[in-house]
Amino acid sequence: MAEPKRGGHGTDDNGPEDRKPQSDEARSAFTPPSGGRQPEPAEEEHPTSEFALPQGLTTELPAPPEASAFDTPSTYSARNAPAFTPAHGIPMIRPTKEAPWQDRMRTLLRMPVGDRPVTEPVQRHDDAGPAVPRVLDLTLRIGELLLAGGEGAEDVEAAMFGVSRAYGLDRCEPNVTFTLLSISYQPSLVDDPVTASRTVRRRGTDYTRLAAVYHLIDDITSPDTDVTLEEAYRTLAEIRRNRHPYPGWALTGASGLLAGAASVLVGGGPVVFLAAMVGAMLGDRLAWVLAGRGIPEFYQFVVAAMPPAAIGVALTLAPSTSLFDTQPSAVITGGLFALLPGRALVAGVQDGLTGYYITASARLLEVMYFFIAIVMGVLIVLYLGLQLHAELHPATALQGTERPVTQILASMLLSFAFAILLQQERNTVLMVTLNGGVAWLIYGAMNNVGGISPVAATAVAAGLVGLFGQLFSRYQYASALPYVTAAIGPLLPGSATYFGLLGIAQNDLNAGMASLSKAAALALAIAIGVNLGGEISRLFLKTPGAGRGASRRAAKRTRGF
Repeated sequence: MAEPKRGGHGTDDNGPEDRKPQSDEARSAFTPPSGGRQPEPAEEEHPTSEFALPQGLTTELPAPPEASAFDTPSTYSARNAPAFTPAHGIPMIRPTKEAPWQDRMRTLLRMPVGDRPVTEPVQRHDDAGPAVPRVLDLTLRIGELLLAGGEGAEDVEAAMFGVSRAYGLDRCEPNVTFTLLSISYQPSLVDDPVTASRTVRRRGTDYTRLAAVYHLIDDITSPDTDVTLEEAYRTLAEIRRNRHPYPGWALTGASGLLAGAASVLVGGGPVVFLAAMVGAMLGDRLAWVLAGRGIPEFYQFVVAAMPPAAIGVALTLAPSTSLFDTQPSAVITGGLFALLPGRALVAGVQDGLTGYYITASARLLEVMYFFIAIVMGVLIVLYLGLQLHAELHPATALQGTERPVTQILASMLLSFAFAILLQQERNTVLMVTLNGGVAWLIYGAMNNVGGISPVAATAVAAGLVGLFGQLFSRYQYASALPYVTAAIGPLLPGSATYFGLLGIAQNDLNAGMASLSKAAALALAIAIGVNLGGEISRLFLKTPGAGRGASRRAAKRTRGF
């Protein structure tokens, strides 16, 4: 059988099968129709197709580019690599109702707005819901009392978020700075947000009022308690009108008792105790006089630091000083203990560690101003004493300080007096007194017996104070400040501060600055230790009945890769 001609377009007489193209024939899409003028056949035709490569195009792959250190490794597997958003999704955090409201609200507050679970309002009194402006106003007033009382910025935001969420405002964003509180609520994606703000004009220390506000927040956020907006406003007004639990004379006596206990803590005797007590009480009364006349708080600290230093210098100049075995340096150190702003320092460092840098900067700047005021008041008196040839020797200022039983009792007395100054509730005074004794016991065991550095011993003791304070507050559903602030009183760097000021007054700047640097390191160790103890308690300890969902997310705003 003859092979058919390839590429032919004519007909043949052998039948219709011969007129059909064979299976191995390739026909182009641009073949002219039958009956038209046929082009002249080429000398050597090849089958073509619309899928054929054009002439001159090569199929060779280009050479790979030069490798870089930032290229993906050949062993990288996208399936097993960690990702910000896993393929199976992010598990939803569901804090249980048994957890304290602080933990529940803090967990939700640290989540993005889109990831927060939608829950039913705790306080539902009307199908239409409460008026949004009134809920925002109540939330701001509660946050104002907390911030004015010295509470940390994160805890204030958690309280504001809990109150607004309890009354049905889910999409709320509170924002707290040093003197300004604001909250924004957006009903839906198409509605305009409602924003309200409030400024804190006056701050004061009253932990009894702070505890009452916490009880109100606990009632509002609890589904077992029915609190209407009118009842919440009425309770808040009563909290504002309540008088301080201790009169003015009790606060003055507590200031003197704190200074006397601090002087005994650094090695003073009975005469030193009485002298430090009188100096601190005089300074407190002078500060009250200036406060009543509207003088700024900076000058109040300057004046309050002068009487203890003046009494210490006077004891040095007195001819009968050696008869009573007095230590003027211990008198001045005790007066400094009563003035050091430990509460503001702890709050400032805590805000910085939790990511509220603006509020932390403002609080630490306030601490710096108070410290400068104390330095000015003491230095003025020390300079005058040196002009009168007062004998103040840092090397022999404090001696015989290793008296374990006496120092533990003095530390407990100091914490007790500090709790009175902070206007704490009477049922918390005993706990904080014991906590202060434990703090000094740990510090003395590590520093005096174990030979560990004072900074490390202070940090560990402050960490235990923060841990116990969180435990006490956790099961009381209250703030941790009343259980922590007064307990760190024995750890405050009063003696290091005095030695630094004395070195500067005697023109020994190297020794003075070294001692002041040690005081700053001790202060930071206290603040970081307290915060770390609180974080450890939240990390490992849960309320009975709380599941894994009660654990909170980290406070980190950014990922520092």
